[in-house]
Amino acid sequence: MAGSRPRTNGSVAHRIIADHLVEGSMEPGEEIGLRIDQTLTQDATGTLVMQELEAIGLDRVRTEVSVQYVDHNILQTDERNAEDHAFLRSAARRFGVWYSKPGNGVSHPLHMQHFGVPGKTLAGSDSHTCAAGSLGMFAVGTGGVEVAMAMAGHPLRITMPEIWGVRLTGELPDWVSAKDVVLEMLRRHGVKGAVNRVIEYHGPGLASLTAMDRHVIANMGAELGATTSVFPADEAVRDFLRSEGRQDAFRAVTADRDVRYDLVEEIDLSGLEPLIARPTSPGNVVPVREVAGARCDQAVIGSSANPGLRDFAMAAAMVTGRQTAPGVSFDVNPTSRDTLQDLTRSGAMFELIAAGARIHQAGCLGCIGMGQAPATGRNSLRTFPRNFPGRSGTEDDAVWLCSPETATASALTGAITDPRDWAASNGFARPSVSALDREPADNAMLEPPLPPEEASRVELDRGPGISALPDFDPLPDAMDVPVLLKAGDDVSTDEISPAGARALPYRSNIPKLADFTFTRIDPGYPRLAAKQRDIGGSSGHVVVGGDNYGQGSSREHAALTPRYLGLRVVIAKSYARIHWQNLANFGVLALEFDDPSDYDHIQQGDELHFEGLHAALAPDAEPGLVVRNTTRHQSYEVRHRLPEHRRATVRAGGAIAALAAEVSGGTAGG
Repeated sequence: MAGSRPRTNGSVAHRIIADHLVEGSMEPGEEIGLRIDQTLTQDATGTLVMQELEAIGLDRVRTEVSVQYVDHNILQTDERNAEDHAFLRSAARRFGVWYSKPGNGVSHPLHMQHFGVPGKTLAGSDSHTCAAGSLGMFAVGTGGVEVAMAMAGHPLRITMPEIWGVRLTGELPDWVSAKDVVLEMLRRHGVKGAVNRVIEYHGPGLASLTAMDRHVIANMGAELGATTSVFPADEAVRDFLRSEGRQDAFRAVTADRDVRYDLVEEIDLSGLEPLIARPTSPGNVVPVREVAGARCDQAVIGSSANPGLRDFAMAAAMVTGRQTAPGVSFDVNPTSRDTLQDLTRSGAMFELIAAGARIHQAGCLGCIGMGQAPATGRNSLRTFPRNFPGRSGTEDDAVWLCSPETATASALTGAITDPRDWAASNGFARPSVSALDREPADNAMLEPPLPPEEASRVELDRGPGISALPDFDPLPDAMDVPVLLKAGDDVSTDEISPAGARALPYRSNIPKLADFTFTRIDPGYPRLAAKQRDIGGSSGHVVVGGDNYGQGSSREHAALTPRYLGLRVVIAKSYARIHWQNLANFGVLALEFDDPSDYDHIQQGDELHFEGLHAALAPDAEPGLVVRNTTRHQSYEVRHRLPEHRRATVRAGGAIAALAAEVSGGTAGG
């Protein structure tokens, strides 16, 4: 962007956006383009990103740092995951990307430890990329195509968000931790409360929150629907980077004294209590004491939402000299190899094992449904970020989200227990774990990028389970297509394209993964969609959705596999940000009802007539359309929210072909 630096409101978020703005103006609701310094990919989404880089003909990434982590699908029950890991390693070597080996740990805390830099931008093909906001970064989770474009040197295009200043005062009481802070935000605002907003935490309460405490809070901003969450880069961040041996990476990034936020809120940390999210939504939050006494069958400590050494050490201190209750599975997922080493060195791991803990690999595992599935209908308390139906790997699950303190107290008693009550009944003072000995993270399981001349000779290691990206035809100007599925509010990407040990190993095999599409809502959908797709002529179909359609994971499979099965249009009341982008990237037209009550008039099986689609997607055209329901002899006014470049993408049938043409023509950059 030429000219002077854009005027900001003095917030940390505005300062970083202004420093990286290459397109658009910083007016809330306007589309902007940001220069991206770093990217993050993981194995559940990274295979598609690497295939997209291959498809567009990229020679080498054009970011400062790009890292490929293997942390989601590390259960190797057959050859598929191992083949994907080999492919990802070869792609990292080919394109100039760092590679984090299986077993090294979860991407978000690892990136914070090894690569995070205050003031930088980060785009990741994982919705919890926003966790890096804990270091004073502007970190955005987005779809794989968006990340591939950023790796190719293109700006990341997002809607300019409002900046929501949340002032923290006081200090957390005993037995209340950072997880309870973000659960309080979810209790107040639900899973849609921060859509098209950045949450910027500030105020005197920050002084008592470590950088890893802030990671817990920033991570679950994704559950609020936020574009990202941001903390200042202050002394807590300096201390963290110093502890990692990276003090040279620190730069102070703080808000101006006269900062002007678009929205304001205050949380008195001293007034918080232990909270818990009931099944089956992160927004269904109540005080732990309100549900105390309900049976606890499983408690799991770990995940990117509670990845710090402190979280595991707290659990170890609580179980020392004790056994978990009969019938309770107490599972521990160390979030990194470094954490596993520190727990072992300190003796905390011994205490966990002695208490009956089941120790798992360093990785996401149960958080993405790869192992640790609970029994049907039995309560599982987890320090995870999400509890959408079936995400655990069990169809009829009952997953609760809580702090390590609450999970551990409940594991010890066999019932959901407020840790304050457990401590009082056991005469147990809250332990201090902040000074636990730890070593700076090392790079032993991180493979650096190859030199360009060596990288250019690397062949991609493509196993038999890795399919080619499908080719999609352009959007027709007119269609008569059936409604094959009608979904309700808050449908998650886990319900569209399931995670878990049954489906996710097929993440690189689109035809096979498509067989799982929407099966948690309608088991017959893949068969009906494939039949409709294959009849020719007017093939294709529509899905109708409610509010917040596509919440949750950034995985673009939730747009790609329905499109492979013939999905051309979704009509919903509203969309989650990342899934809305992913639909456009694979040529699916996302429309919204002008009158949300029209949702009630459409039923599965109705035939809808569309015409004039090309004109509605032309540059500067009005975004409104009239859809005719020929089954019920009704008409509905709808509209899209696509900016010009996304209109062209949908018309063309997807982003890959257009991006390949730009890269081959030498026009990538920004």
